[in-house]
Amino acid sequence: MKAKTPSNSRTIVTDLVLPSETNPIGNMFGGELLARMDRAASIAARRHSRRIVVTVSVNHVAFNKMIPLGSVVTIEANISRAFKSSMEVVLDVYIEDRESGERSVSNEAIYTFVAVDEMGSPVKVPELIPETKIERNRYDAALRRKQLSLVLAGKMKPNEATELKALFE
Repeated sequence: MKAKTPSNSRTIVTDLVLPSETNPIGNMFGGELLARMDRAASIAARRHSRRIVVTVSVNHVAFNKMIPLGSVVTIEANISRAFKSSMEVVLDVYIEDRESGERSVSNEAIYTFVAVDEMGSPVKVPELIPETKIERNRYDAALRRKQLSLVLAGKMKPNEATELKALFE
């Protein structure tokens, strides 16, 4: 199985916020944004693994800015790390200024997907090779997040979480 880079599966989805997707004060529903992020992340994970993928967790979501009606929203999904059968996907959400066209980060999230076969059993995914500094930082941080999740779920003993321990030594 040939290793891949984040650019091999990068997914960019751009769309407009319509009236049916907003709350009473004219901003995009959080659930609408979550669904859009899930779809973009799913495409990135599928491109990386070339398999059916399922969302297993939403590890982090930050609603930093409201997204008003009529906004042009761009979601960029990048694989940050591939494990045995799972992939962590980092999402950056941008909104475009209506007049200047300048983009600014409005939201961010981290999702985890597992690649499965037709019977729903997990399958191996290609290794990820980060290329840029930000990709290497995200790659390293993904292992710490995975270890933290495993410790919190009782699936890993705290003294076995070597990457987490290294932060405090």
